[in-house]
Amino acid sequence: MLTFVPSPVGNLEDITLRALRLLREADLIAAEDTRHASILLKHHGISRPLLSLHEHNEAQRSGEIAQRLAAGENIALLTDAGMPGISDPGYRMVRACLERGLEFTVLPGPSSILPALVGSGLPLHEFYFGGFLPVKSGRRKAALEAALARGETSIFFESPHRIARSLAVLAELAPERPVCVARELSKKFEEYWRGSAAELSARAEKQPPRGEICLLIAGQQR
Repeated sequence: MLTFVPSPVGNLEDITLRALRLLREADLIAAEDTRHASILLKHHGISRPLLSLHEHNEAQRSGEIAQRLAAGENIALLTDAGMPGISDPGYRMVRACLERGLEFTVLPGPSSILPALVGSGLPLHEFYFGGFLPVKSGRRKAALEAALARGETSIFFESPHRIARSLAVLAELAPERPVCVARELSKKFEEYWRGSAAELSARAEKQPPRGEICLLIAGQQR
């Protein structure tokens, strides 16, 4: 059977007992980055064979892993920092299992989306998750315009190299709109920036935030 195992977004202790047990019992661990996986496994005293599975080889690896599953192996799929398939490899593997009638299970566990939403102070009864903001400026601006037009809070992943520009676009479009930058969640330098788009844009212009970033934008009041 295949098990999709969420991995800690920062703190290595943020993993369930069930996840640790299934990682220990796996015949093979398919990891997005074997180096990152090794750090987590070593921390918890786990030593199992590793196979790389990332965005560039997922199509090929999915068939290979499916064959091993059909032969009766127990395999764990472990991606970096969060839930497999959510802005990470995993979707093709789900499809491969469904198409072949292979058994799989998805464990609950760490994700930066919900901690960012709860900690932002923005309305959280409804929300939209848009994954990573587009790299190209025109598409990124369109995505931010759509977020500002929604009634619910929008959440995006954003690169530290582009967050200042994204905040500047928000400040141009809706300077008073409440936004939040949640960075390095569960890590030593965890931090929430809360304020208007104009305030956070000015702050980022002076000192752009670093690390893993979630950008949250309050919905339009109706």
